[in-house]
Amino acid sequence: MLSATTKNDLNIPGLIWTDPERMSGAPCFYCTRVPINHLFEYLEGDESLESFLIDFEGVTREQAVGVLELARKGLLEEKSAA
Repeated sequence: MLSATTKNDLNIPGLIWTDPERMSGAPCFYCTRVPINHLFEYLEGDESLESFLIDFEGVTREQAVGVLELARKGLLEEKSAA
């Protein structure tokens, strides 16, 4: 279940990393200081993925799409478990 995930479980090489010493421990795109949450905030604010990638040059398209795929997978798994 997605809500039971801990921040330590979110370390995915090449995609996501967390460190309590960096960005208050918020999960960030791998090798950046860009919190994952920024991507979702952009999309919720009707901004495009392209805008996000332009504004946060250190994040690759593959990383952004990978995070979105993880979220989609988590939602589908949560729905099927209900």
